[in-house]
Amino acid sequence: MAPSPALRAPAALGAGFAAAVGCVAGYDPAAPGNHYPGCPLLALTGELCPACGGLRCVHAAAHGDLAAAAHDNLLVLVAGAFAVLAWARWAVRAARGLPTPVRRPPPAVLWAVAALVLVFTVLRNLPLPFGRELAP
Repeated sequence: MAPSPALRAPAALGAGFAAAVGCVAGYDPAAPGNHYPGCPLLALTGELCPACGGLRCVHAAAHGDLAAAAHDNLLVLVAGAFAVLAWARWAVRAARGLPTPVRRPPPAVLWAVAALVLVFTVLRNLPLPFGRELAP
């Protein structure tokens, strides 16, 4: 049975997301021989980008190891949780026939997220003990 027209978009996005997570869950990014792409910023500069460790984070989270996922990339873990919650809200509203308007966040929220990503990136590249805890 095909999903209702209102559920097609959430179902398609959910299926794509589940397939991507399933792929990363099935092939450990940290295992030798698995050829995931490397980080170009890390290769060029030796500095960690905000997404470094993200694949390992998703792999650990998919296997239920949230401590390892948080160690690999706390930002990806938190962003993934927010994304899943937003998708679930969208899917539930669509299933109930409620409107699902796309609202742009206020500029202050966008600036705050950008600042958070910047601070996270700087901290994880500092040689200080608290900064290196954010490095994978």
